[in-house]
Amino acid sequence: MPLPRIACIPVPVSSKRQAPRGPADVKDTMPAHTNALVRETSPYLLQHAHNPVNWRPWGEEAFADARSRNKLVLVSIGYSSCHWCHVMEHESFEDEEVARVMNEHFICIKVDREERPDVDQVYLSAVQLMTGRGGWPLNCFTLPDGRPVHGGTYFPKDQWLHVLEQLSGLWHNDPGRLKEHAAKLLSGLRQNELVTPNKKAPAFTREQAALLVAGFTRRFDTAWGGADRAPKFPMPCTHEFLLRYAMSARDKALAAQVRLTLDKMAQGGIFDQVGGGFARYSTDISWKVPHFEKMLYDNAQLISLYSHAHQAFGQETYRDVAERTIAWAMREMRSAEGGFHSALDADSEGVEGLFYLWTDAQLEAALGEDAGFARDYYNVGGEGLWEEGRSILLRTMDDHAYAVKHGLTPGELRARRERVDALLLAAREQRVRPGLDDKVLTSWNALMVTALCDAYAAFGQRGHLEQAISTMRFLLSACRRPDGGLWHHRTKGVSAVNGYLEDYSFTITALADLYQNTFDEAWLKEAKALAEYAIAHFHDEAGGMFRFTSSIDPPLISRPTEVYDNVIPSSNSSMARALFTLGHLFDVRRMLEISTRQLNNMVDGMVDYPDGHANWGLLLMDQVFPWHEIAITGPEALERLAEFGQHHIPGKLFLGGTVSGSLPLLEGKFNHTATTIFVCENKVCQLPVPTVEEALGQLR
Repeated sequence: MPLPRIACIPVPVSSKRQAPRGPADVKDTMPAHTNALVRETSPYLLQHAHNPVNWRPWGEEAFADARSRNKLVLVSIGYSSCHWCHVMEHESFEDEEVARVMNEHFICIKVDREERPDVDQVYLSAVQLMTGRGGWPLNCFTLPDGRPVHGGTYFPKDQWLHVLEQLSGLWHNDPGRLKEHAAKLLSGLRQNELVTPNKKAPAFTREQAALLVAGFTRRFDTAWGGADRAPKFPMPCTHEFLLRYAMSARDKALAAQVRLTLDKMAQGGIFDQVGGGFARYSTDISWKVPHFEKMLYDNAQLISLYSHAHQAFGQETYRDVAERTIAWAMREMRSAEGGFHSALDADSEGVEGLFYLWTDAQLEAALGEDAGFARDYYNVGGEGLWEEGRSILLRTMDDHAYAVKHGLTPGELRARRERVDALLLAAREQRVRPGLDDKVLTSWNALMVTALCDAYAAFGQRGHLEQAISTMRFLLSACRRPDGGLWHHRTKGVSAVNGYLEDYSFTITALADLYQNTFDEAWLKEAKALAEYAIAHFHDEAGGMFRFTSSIDPPLISRPTEVYDNVIPSSNSSMARALFTLGHLFDVRRMLEISTRQLNNMVDGMVDYPDGHANWGLLLMDQVFPWHEIAITGPEALERLAEFGQHHIPGKLFLGGTVSGSLPLLEGKFNHTATTIFVCENKVCQLPVPTVEEALGQLR
């Protein structure tokens, strides 16, 4: 008999709720309580180190204690910039009455989902099976051996106490019932994680790509862009796929929809109009009211997306968005060691979004005679009005339309906006800042390296490439394990947690991107070594996919295989694309075969679940649309490469250099007195040409 479901309240999207304490607001007083989390480095875990709850970090010690004392375990998962995690902490985990019940009846474990995405995947999947939904904070109750029995997301205090009392009573009076439920749930969890190998020979077609596009098209919001629902996430991977398809298939309607989405996001409150960078999602369909936390992974991918859109459409707005997002990351997220921190909290001074909001009086104080312009341009008190006289800065028209309406030249408008933004940014810097999660995650930093490479290719700013190189050197030194693998994160000078598949797949991709922007083969050698390590430690030969955790990691109750794309591409689709690239560069058949088998396992399910297959769709397009290897050799190879950056080329791979290289496709292609471009497809090259213009003609 299944455990009676205790209904969990979905996390509301109301702007009214406030977390009375955020991580930036901890007072400098002697704490009344201290638990085992005080020895951790994770900002999220440290936020809970002085709760009256006897929190433990994830580990065998906690489960051994649960077994010896025959107690249920609470695995409570969140992250430092999670607003509703702060709310539940204040309502329940800081409450003496609640803590007494938790400590008496449960072993309580706190997990930072960004430090331990493997643990998060397992218990998020379990909660989704039990309740049909998931999110954070994630609270999953388990048997002493870690098998889940019940869970949910945010619980108000009264309901949380009811859950605690019901579960503890059931464990005391009828443990067999919980054990039976746990066995069934674990069976379902493991079954849900299986990827059925496709026994049919690969036969990829353009029709499959078109059907995937059609799946997205059915849910387009044709007024505001993105999907026709709220909350609304940017979903950069989805729009990379749609942009690529629009340009490859010359689909003007699809291209217009992509542009609509990018324009509306750039104008909305989800984009920090003053400081740059995007919030994690919008709570409404019009991109107005964001959930104000800023994540590195979102912004890295959006830098890439807007850079590619600039190449495709030549719209300066897209360059401006990408450059301002990079400026935000460099100003607010860069670590002293050269990497990038993980996230900024949504809350400051106990109020969600307060750091980013403006009253009319604050605008006047910061801007003086420019306040009228800012009020009109950013819709303060109008469309931007939110709560308690505070406004979210947003725009209701693009700069061209605004300049025409007000009789300004584009240059005059830009100069005035930049002056106003500088003054507002300076005024905002005097406020209490949102909390910073200072973890440096290998996977997210690799996404940032790719973003900087994409921006460098599109805009030619040397500083972007230099920062990409600096960050990668940091990753390969500070986050490299003695056995040649990767650490997952570095926090407060300490590298820890064996790397996950996402760390390898994103880092390999970033290394290949660095090569394609520098023609320095040292980056490719690192990429190949990491790919071989990943194949040895993560690849499941029987099923054809990669496990999320390494074969040398201590086992969890299940070993997940992450295959569905989401806000971040899945580690399997990312690895498949990375192996496709490396397989062509090094002419390694084994890598190409693994990549093809991965895609073949996924292709039949694309139409039924488009949202989970956007990055797979990009790999599918590599297979069914023209995919070119462009070799540039000779003394001015890097100059010709930079010229290509002014153009959007849907499917391509750059290789070459100013001196002879070791890659198979470069053999016999060097002329040290002249720069030459070879456009190749499936290793068959057209006649060499001296100019980018002629090469582009061969690509059409």
